[in-house]
Amino acid sequence: MATVVPGRFTAQIDQPFVVFLIGMRINKFFALRRWVPTVMSMGPMLRSLYQHPELGFLGAETYLSLRGPVMIQYWRSFEDLEKFARAKDEPHLSAWRRFNRAIGTDGSVGIWHETYVVEPGKYEAVYGNMPVFGLASATQHVPATGRRETARRRLGGEGEPAVPSPVQAGVEATSQDIV
Repeated sequence: MATVVPGRFTAQIDQPFVVFLIGMRINKFFALRRWVPTVMSMGPMLRSLYQHPELGFLGAETYLSLRGPVMIQYWRSFEDLEKFARAKDEPHLSAWRRFNRAIGTDGSVGIWHETYVVEPGKYEAVYGNMPVFGLASATQHVPATGRRETARRRLGGEGEPAVPSPVQAGVEATSQDIV
């Protein structure tokens, strides 16, 4: 189990980055021979990405739903993501071709992705009493203090008064304090 870090933290990255959501949806649960190979193809891709940080992959979080896995990936750039996806010597291209040949449009399993290019200062994140997680795990995990204390400040806004942390103020948090 991951170690909980007490307090309020945020993620810090001072350059553009990419958030890439990718997932699979099992449309016909009993068509195991159709969707199991699709699930299994992600392992070699992740192994390659974690073994080769020069590819631009920063990290990922994986979630399971009743219909299949969803992964949030963080990348250094869209160019790095696209280069990996199209590289003949990396596992993605061959897995994608196998999927298209084996599944095509039969509807037994679906795959999807969404790509977001994020400019510096155009994101915000907060983690309270959490393990190092998400974007903070893929970049820098820093205290949510000073200019990082509120959502507006993390997005570069000015003039918003700081909201005392319940621990700092010695008071119980209210619904208005949670940002």
